[in-house]
Amino acid sequence: MRKQFVKIFSALLIIIPAFIYSCTPGSCFEETEAKVKASMYQSLSEKIVAPDSVSLFGLERDSAIYKKTSNVTSILFPLDPASGTCTFLIKINGVSDTVTFSYSSHVHFISKECGYTYYFSIEQPVTTNNIIDKIVLTKKTITTLNEENMRIYY
Repeated sequence: MRKQFVKIFSALLIIIPAFIYSCTPGSCFEETEAKVKASMYQSLSEKIVAPDSVSLFGLERDSAIYKKTSNVTSILFPLDPASGTCTFLIKINGVSDTVTFSYSSHVHFISKECGYTYYFSIEQPVTTNNIIDKIVLTKKTITTLNEENMRIYY
């Protein structure tokens, strides 16, 4: 009787941790939010040049995305998957412009650990052209990859 109890107890000590470990969720180490990545180009030289300062505010958001940030050569614009448009106030070297994105969103499965996210397809952004000379769309599909989607010439 005692030998049988020891065998059962030993088996449980091996089996229970295996079940607990197998049910532990894995960690997500991948980027899960798709954002529009814009590189900052100086119009005269047509080269990537960081402005003296950049501020970025979403018109439907409570807080600044960037606030008087220097040495920024690329900006990330977060899009709202529940809306088809987003407008941002961008201030480059103290001069304000608005940039409006029109887009469609679709659900994309990343992995079991990370779950789902939204990818976007954007149209040509519209700007007020105060300091921004032009915006060139380089990639219309917005994913979680760290890729340039547009160029802002100022």
